[in-house]
Order: sequence, then structure tokens, then C-alpha cells
Amino acid sequence: MPLDATEIRELTDEELAEELARATNEVARLRYRSAFEELENPLLLRTLRRDIARMKTVQVDRARSEENQVG
Repeated sequence: MPLDATEIRELTDEELAEELARATNEVARLRYRSAFEELENPLLLRTLRRDIARMKTVQVDRARSEENQVG
């Protein structure tokens, strides 16, 4: 299930980490399957990779904003 940027920003840090781990595991599983058989939806890999990039971007933005508030 693809997430959009607003949904990702609404997640707590813990939920974001869990969702990132889930998506990363799913990409690894799909890559493994794609080596042996044709995937039903090959675009799912691209969608998941983009979701992972969005989640990592939100994590970095939050870390930077915390640094700015502290320092």
C-alpha cells in the first residue's frame, strides 16, 4: 500500500521506523522473487523504493529540526 507524503509526516517516529523496516523487507523479498519468477506488479518495487525515500527524507528533516531547536 503506497503512502503519500502527508501520511508519512503524520506518523510518529516509532511508526515511521516500523513502516520503513516493513517497506525495506518487502523490497528485499520482491527483489528475491523477481530473480526467479516474473512479478505480478513490477511497478510495486518502484513505488516501495520511492516510499522508502520519502520516509528517510522525513526522518532527516525531523533530525535537522531537532538539532536546530537544541542548538
